[in-house]
Amino acid sequence: MKRLCAFLLGLFVLCWTESLWAGPADFSALAEKCGPAVVNIGTERKTSSSGPEDFFGEMFRNLPPGFERFFGFEGQERQDRQRRRRSPQRSQKSLGSGFLISADGYIVTNNHVVADADSITVTLDNGKGREETRKAELIGADEETDLALLKITSSRTLPYLEFGNSDALKVGEWLLAIGNPFGLDHTVTAGILSAKGRDIKSGPFDNFLQTDASINPGNSGGPLLNMEGRVIGINTAIIASGQGIGFAIPSTMAARIIEDIRQGRKVSRGWLGVQIQEVDEDMAKALGLKEPKGALVGQVMPGEPAQKAGMQDGDVIMSVDGKAIDDTSDLLRTIAGKAPGSTVNLSVWRNGQTHELKVQLGERSVSQQRAEASGHQGGSQSEIDQLGLSVRPLTANERRQHSVPGGEGLMITSVESDHVAQDADLRAGDIILQANMQPVGDVATLSKIIKEQGIPRGVLALKIRRGGSTFFRTLQLKK
Repeated sequence: MKRLCAFLLGLFVLCWTESLWAGPADFSALAEKCGPAVVNIGTERKTSSSGPEDFFGEMFRNLPPGFERFFGFEGQERQDRQRRRRSPQRSQKSLGSGFLISADGYIVTNNHVVADADSITVTLDNGKGREETRKAELIGADEETDLALLKITSSRTLPYLEFGNSDALKVGEWLLAIGNPFGLDHTVTAGILSAKGRDIKSGPFDNFLQTDASINPGNSGGPLLNMEGRVIGINTAIIASGQGIGFAIPSTMAARIIEDIRQGRKVSRGWLGVQIQEVDEDMAKALGLKEPKGALVGQVMPGEPAQKAGMQDGDVIMSVDGKAIDDTSDLLRTIAGKAPGSTVNLSVWRNGQTHELKVQLGERSVSQQRAEASGHQGGSQSEIDQLGLSVRPLTANERRQHSVPGGEGLMITSVESDHVAQDADLRAGDIILQANMQPVGDVATLSKIIKEQGIPRGVLALKIRRGGSTFFRTLQLKK
């Protein structure tokens, strides 16, 4: 009897262990349930270009080198411009993916799938095992998050998918992708959630889900599903030279924006009115922060909400409404998620102390996004040996030209090679406004700050004006 019990117990443990490693038996039920709500999207636009991109459309749209949308072919932009000068206009067709989110025909896809299209068609299952093609209307789009909403009409009740909660996902969970890669409609691939919160520098609100489910050109706009059949991401980009590295817009971000478009509301985002930059380890040390967290304010824009609330250049925004801010991307997403006109509570680090500010947010525009990212000799030159540069005071005309306040401003006249100033990308013509958040208008003040603060800490933070931008640079000094 004991031997029989031991045998049965061992068999149970073996089966249980194998089930843990085997994963789901198959995805057939999930694919059968969700597949009919996934559609193929075709677009047509007039263009004078020609070449292999005609079939899949434009793969590169506002993405950094090494990343691709699931849409088109590489290496055509320069040749296209040359063709347009000499080629007659022709029709260019492209393919992508999308999915129904309502029984009355609303469809979600990527903005880059349908941008600039003269006509849009949607191909879907007619409910009887055959395909039907319908003209689609572009209801609206949001370029900054690469989302678009389409609408088709149908006499029947259409199958649709619901958004899930991407915030609740855990790395390692199974996911299913359905799309139209290379024109192969309703291709199903499976993988896991590889990572969350990826920033691939494609836009100001990057917060992508990363998956190893196989996705390719033509998958753009298709759904990434959890095991409950809910959409937790919209497939958007891949790494051109990688395999099993795909990115999807998280559903928690997409659902709110799509609903705004669907209800005819303008997609609006909060706006502080500051230029910001990252806080690295050197900057944190220079500012007396325990760790490199938050977003450093390089410049408070005149007349904008932050200035009205008393924010200053050099403040480090540490939290918004009690939510800790990790970096600049985190701040952008958090503020953008607030309604224009709403009031937020900010905690900022300033001169070694925490200050609380209340800011009534403005409304963000695309032009503001770009602002956010970041004659006569006035006197004798002075060399700052510790930094490897030469400086001189500003003339009155230069002070007016560059909007430099009184008591601030040293013009860099030369930068020595192989010194810390060059390492920090300081250039002749840059204007030093502050050192360690203290105004510097003469060489003596700068030298004193270097001696009393910079060298003991091993790092110096300089506030720099270059052209129309203001930012900070850190220089490592020998103690």
